[in-house]
Amino acid sequence: MKLTVGYLQLEPRPGDPEHNRRRIVELLSPHRADLIVLPELSTSGYCLESAEMRAVAEPANGPTAHLLEELARETGTHYVVGFPEFDGERLYNCIILVGPSGLLTKYRKIHLFGFEPEVFTPGDREPEPVDFKGTRLGLMICFDWIYPEVARILALRGATVLCHPSNLVLPHCPDAMITRCLENRVFAVTTNRVGEEDRRGESVRFTGMSQVVTPSGEVLGRAGDEEERVFITEIETEQAENKVVQGNDIFAMRRPRLYRRLCE
Repeated sequence: MKLTVGYLQLEPRPGDPEHNRRRIVELLSPHRADLIVLPELSTSGYCLESAEMRAVAEPANGPTAHLLEELARETGTHYVVGFPEFDGERLYNCIILVGPSGLLTKYRKIHLFGFEPEVFTPGDREPEPVDFKGTRLGLMICFDWIYPEVARILALRGATVLCHPSNLVLPHCPDAMITRCLENRVFAVTTNRVGEEDRRGESVRFTGMSQVVTPSGEVLGRAGDEEERVFITEIETEQAENKVVQGNDIFAMRRPRLYRRLCE
């Protein structure tokens, strides 16, 4: 099955969700695709203290979901977007999948990075793919990339495309996600942000380099490290359903009995 997928590499304004939502619509309105992935915390920015983040947080089916649902009805596109979610008690680093019919699913980040545990509660549900146009999407967020179990469990459950909103500050992820695609025979859309923010007097710079990667490790399109950019390409999801590499079915040849320490 053919899908058009892509990313919006963005520079959010810290603590100003209304501006950021307007900017998202401005950048996305001209573009049509099956799926476009936006960065982690697209509406809020990253380097906010707990009270600041709570002030700009929203429910999963809040203003961001409603705005993108409206945009999706105009463009026919589905969007994965990150924002701070407040459920009435706790604050989560969350992403949602929104389309013309509204909110389809959400995922709360399970591997928090750096100062994030001071701000967010980690998600506590195993990643679960969602059905999408005859295939399955897997949702993960930023630092989840360093845990190969996340991509593997999504692939084992049938995900052919990993949607990976991020606010990356380390340089290793773009190459690491190529490995995740190779070892799981999946596509991945890693969407980073650009720009700098300050936290407690220290500058945090985001590395950009958003990309779409194929199951064979080919980078179909990689952004620079400073630009806001929309990139869209076409993929064949059947490539991710075929787990045979040089005559070896890499999933059928797994030996889970010998991997039990992973569960300790």
